[in-house]
Amino acid sequence: MFVGHGLLVFALAVFAAEWRGWSSRRALTLGVAAGTFATLPDVDVLYAVIAIDGGRVLGGGVTAEVFWSAANSVHRSMTHSLIVAAVAGPALGAWSSRGSRTCHGLALVGLVGLVAVAVVVSGTLGGIVMGAFVVVGLATATACRRWTDLPPRLVGIAATAGLASHPWGDLLTGQPPQLFYPFDTGVLSARIALHSDPTLHLLGAFAVELATVWLAAIAVIRVTDRSWRTFYRPSGGLGATYSLAALVLLPPTLETSFHFVFSIVGLGVVCAGLSWHRSEPAPSAVAATDGGTERSGFDFGAAGLTGITVALVGYTVIYLVA
Repeated sequence: MFVGHGLLVFALAVFAAEWRGWSSRRALTLGVAAGTFATLPDVDVLYAVIAIDGGRVLGGGVTAEVFWSAANSVHRSMTHSLIVAAVAGPALGAWSSRGSRTCHGLALVGLVGLVAVAVVVSGTLGGIVMGAFVVVGLATATACRRWTDLPPRLVGIAATAGLASHPWGDLLTGQPPQLFYPFDTGVLSARIALHSDPTLHLLGAFAVELATVWLAAIAVIRVTDRSWRTFYRPSGGLGATYSLAALVLLPPTLETSFHFVFSIVGLGVVCAGLSWHRSEPAPSAVAATDGGTERSGFDFGAAGLTGITVALVGYTVIYLVA
């Protein structure tokens, strides 16, 4: 769900900016800022990098199961807290202010305070994870200060909304997040099940993720005045062939989903690549064109998105009837 965390908030921010009558450039800038902050809580998986024994890495003994086993010891805990979001969001907004030492000082007090609380509650491990969260958050806020014209208030709103939205996207996969860390309040004890069949649950979760990608794409379409025909590409029809995978692949579940995810996303990449190849007029051309209209990476990504969507629908239908 990593991509969906960022794209959902990106889309909502762009729609909000469009409603306020902002220019497309400023709307997209706000969307990118909010979407980046929304992915920040998953920095906690970096703990697995230092937790895994180096000898196993060199010996090739690190599998996806080993990685997630190490990461899950802290994943979806302190960085996924709504309380942490309520403190970190405004602090990061204050850090993005230009030339205000008072704002920067207050920001550091709040963020260092989060690290201190994490050390008290979760020990050294908590300090490492929260420290990484704070460092990456400060880097993101600094980027907003240097490369955008967003005022600190908007950066703070974007950061708070992004961080607070993140935990809800994890309710369909894995263990539920600790929404009120550092308090030991177990609001949710298990993931939300979309269906009793584990394969249909996975397909449903993947569909939710795909819907957030579509929402982000629609937001871009609206603010940039692109044509809806962007999604209508012949290569997208290639996705229909993926329905046959339901007859030959092991039915995927949350525990064994890599073969499904990598193959269906790979098909989307192929659809995007074919769209690029069919539209490229000459090797020396600076930009690909389609009927004389300049095309960008978004257009090729749209072809891939269409292909993945067709593939998911076809796979689900065959799985249900086979």
